[in-house]
Amino acid sequence: MPTRIAMGVKQMAPARLFVFSIACLFAGLPSATVVHAQDYPTREITLIAPWPAGGAVDALCRALAPGLSERLGKTVVVENRPGAGSVIGTAAAAKADADGYTLVMAGSGSLAISPALYKKLSYDPTKDFAPIALIGRIPFVLVVNPSLPVHSVPELVKYAKENPGKLSYGSGGAGSPHHLYAELLKSMTGIEMTHVPYKGSAPALTDVIAGHIPLMFSDTVPSLPLIKEGKVRALAASSAARLPSAPEIPPLAEAVPGFDAAGWGMIVAPAGTPGDIVSRLNTQLQSVMGSPDVQQQIIRLGILPVSSPAPGELQDFINSEMARWGKVVQQAGLAGTE
Repeated sequence: MPTRIAMGVKQMAPARLFVFSIACLFAGLPSATVVHAQDYPTREITLIAPWPAGGAVDALCRALAPGLSERLGKTVVVENRPGAGSVIGTAAAAKADADGYTLVMAGSGSLAISPALYKKLSYDPTKDFAPIALIGRIPFVLVVNPSLPVHSVPELVKYAKENPGKLSYGSGGAGSPHHLYAELLKSMTGIEMTHVPYKGSAPALTDVIAGHIPLMFSDTVPSLPLIKEGKVRALAASSAARLPSAPEIPPLAEAVPGFDAAGWGMIVAPAGTPGDIVSRLNTQLQSVMGSPDVQQQIIRLGILPVSSPAPGELQDFINSEMARWGKVVQQAGLAGTE
């Protein structure tokens, strides 16, 4: 039989031989793709944390990696690629091969805030990613240096109005959640505070402790231990609900009705990643997040676990968050400033 086929091919006209060859080539493609998805993964997977080590996003990635590695049978390595308010690491993932071996913990900063903040973003949140799973909400805590004579949000608002131009606040960079939450507080209370951007939230928090700046919105991972040690004073949580790990901290909404601001972390892959791989990753991530040990670990960090919508519904969530935070960026006069 092989001999007859070979003879038949030799007898074909050049044009027919070309068509025959192309048909054979494409006939093999679907099965190759299916095998690829079925065999996934065959090597190490990189999970990019686009913020520095020690913060909430980094901690969330490291909480998930061991369980995901165990379920997939291959190591998941967390790689920190911080910079530009998480844009650098997120952009790196957008440009990676769409094969499921590069993932990123994208979030509200890179997917919802940056599109309004930057004149030109190196990726499109609506086209360049395949959303996999929403992992958690990341509340922030409004903290002040203990020397500032305020112990509540109403006292802070009163102090700011009685001392115009005196207060400043730190952030992890222009357009970061630390920045936008403070701007939202300003717009909802009518107070004035000067923004002092840092290259990451850690040095900003260090300066709050040292008294170089009086306050900031800090993510819970670094701030909760410092609050317990008395190095900073907590005034309020940014989320509408109290933090399970620190229920004594009141929600800011109790003093400023309607205030509800929390970051979020979402695992995404480059656009074009095969649907079977996205589905498998979603299933395994949901399994990891359903583990009581992982849930307790996340809650201790001050992060709120969530029930993720299906991958196909996550883009609608991203679009709604882009609209919400785009308005805040506009109101703060920050649109297109980066």
